[in-house]
Amino acid sequence: MSPPGKPESFLRGGFRLACRATIEKSEGEIHIRTLKRGALQIAKRGMYGRPGQLSTTPTLLPNSATAAAARPAASGERPRLGLAVDAGTTTVVCRLVDLTSHAVLSDYAFENPQVFAGSDVMARIAYDGEDGHGRQRKALAAAVNQGIKSFDCDYRDIVEVAIVGNTTMRDIVFGLDVQPIGQKPYRSVTETEMLFGRRHTTALSSPARKIGLMVNRDARAYGAPLLGSHVGADAAACLSVLPLEVENAGVVALMDIGTNTEIVLSDGKRTLTASCPAGPAFEGKGITCGMPAFEGAMDRIAIEDGGRISWSTISNAPAQGICGSGLISLLGELKRTGLMNELGRLTPHADRFIIDPASDIHLSEGDISELAQAKGAHWAGLAILANDIGIGTADISHLFLAGGFSQYLDVDHARRIGLIPNIADDRITVAGNLAIEGATRLLVSQADRTVLDSAAKRVEHIELESSPDFFDLFVEGCHFKPMDV
Repeated sequence: MSPPGKPESFLRGGFRLACRATIEKSEGEIHIRTLKRGALQIAKRGMYGRPGQLSTTPTLLPNSATAAAARPAASGERPRLGLAVDAGTTTVVCRLVDLTSHAVLSDYAFENPQVFAGSDVMARIAYDGEDGHGRQRKALAAAVNQGIKSFDCDYRDIVEVAIVGNTTMRDIVFGLDVQPIGQKPYRSVTETEMLFGRRHTTALSSPARKIGLMVNRDARAYGAPLLGSHVGADAAACLSVLPLEVENAGVVALMDIGTNTEIVLSDGKRTLTASCPAGPAFEGKGITCGMPAFEGAMDRIAIEDGGRISWSTISNAPAQGICGSGLISLLGELKRTGLMNELGRLTPHADRFIIDPASDIHLSEGDISELAQAKGAHWAGLAILANDIGIGTADISHLFLAGGFSQYLDVDHARRIGLIPNIADDRITVAGNLAIEGATRLLVSQADRTVLDSAAKRVEHIELESSPDFFDLFVEGCHFKPMDV
């Protein structure tokens, strides 16, 4: 290809601008994959998120544009709309809401364009600290604006915005310095300021136009509070939908599985949380034939009697690779049939498992190692929280699996390989994308914002790396077997 020019100097990781790159010489096939917009199979709606009325308290927001939105619209008045955004490291979901009726009008999902700066939060923090400060914010704002254009509305009718995401994503959106999040003690500037009494909350508020959003000029953007360190506003938003501090509910756990998995555990008296730096392996990144949940991704794989392999793909399109739910089902099937042992070694000895010879879609032992390490981080996080609160996995009354990825998770396979604890089906709920549900409630309700702000301050953050058992638990979690504390 032609060498990168100055307009492409901000890109990392082999990315190019299609309008600038040209092919100078070709001796074989050329494969191109562009960022996908609006085509991701992710859980845009969670267990409570259905079109129609949203069950929540009335909107009583303090600024001029949204205070008017709480009043019923008079005949002939313009609609009063709100935008909820779940800014994930890998994927982003935008939701359009009628602020008068609280009806969910539309959703739009896309791959986070910040991937040019790196696939995980630490890479993006490093990029933002170089000469790239502000570029990621502009890239994401431009993509959100594309989503707004896709909605059947006038952007001037959007008078309120609520944004959630992990600590790094949220702070990048609001233009804050994210360097402190990448260094001990790994805190947002808002968390440090609150600890020193310079602010009363880690929640944020800004004119929406100031952060680059194409909405009403008087609209404000609200950023939900943080739970601590890398456990950010997306996990907090989950708690606004699913309160865990309920007396006599037993021990309740929440796992929001993603590139940066958050775990919350509560016994009704104490609520603990931790961030598990799992990385994007279960979202297809760094896996030889892995891919996000686009059309053509294998999302279910089965090994039948006699060794025949069958699969389904998203939209029944020709197979192009394997997405996260497909990887989970494949690992579970390899373990179930004895073709992979607890250490992740393929048996009989081979360096790869061929799924579709025609398209050379396969899983290598190197891929299995990447997935094992991601899984190990999940397990170490849950085990350390359980030990701190003084319980075992058998004591968990209910486990809620959140995140867009969890919507398509095969619970049997996830339990078989140790991605989730070894507890019965009747104690597990696949809750879907609770973060966008929470963002929606926070969008329309000042009362919910106040309740969440108080709840967030009671959550105890546990730094996993400081636990003396972290490494041992991580290594144990890398094994492919049912897991118990």
